[in-house]
Amino acid sequence: MTTFSNAAGSWTGTNGFRLMPDDAMAEFPSTATVTSAAGGHLTAVAYGWRHPEDGPQEGLLTIGSTGDGSPVVLWGDSWHQQPAAMTLTGQPGADETVVVEGNYGEGWRWLIGLDATDPEQLRLWMKNAVPGDLVPEGKSSEPYPVMEMTLRRA
Repeated sequence: MTTFSNAAGSWTGTNGFRLMPDDAMAEFPSTATVTSAAGGHLTAVAYGWRHPEDGPQEGLLTIGSTGDGSPVVLWGDSWHQQPAAMTLTGQPGADETVVVEGNYGEGWRWLIGLDATDPEQLRLWMKNAVPGDLVPEGKSSEPYPVMEMTLRRA
């Protein structure tokens, strides 16, 4: 399980956000703080971003692992995922990266990735997957980026 110990600290950068796949990305400043918890068994990623209409937002990813080393994330966000937190799971991956997904609604899915392989850059991305029967004809059914955060050490 990746502990993201090399990513501990404060980060600042930009975040792109869009609601629908055909919308342009709105880009605003963003921040994140990565901390180790529970004796190094958990990693907390607290992040801040700005919605183009609803203003400042914040979120928290608590990253851990299951008994077989697969990642599990508890996620809450003041705009995307509230009031209830969501649990997302994934497969073991490369060091300093995690990709997890979770279902919500009927066939809707969130995919979230965190990449800290570059010690000077932290990337957090979120994709939304629309149920196949709701995808307009001629449009892609692939999950589309909703948020793309790129941060540098503060």
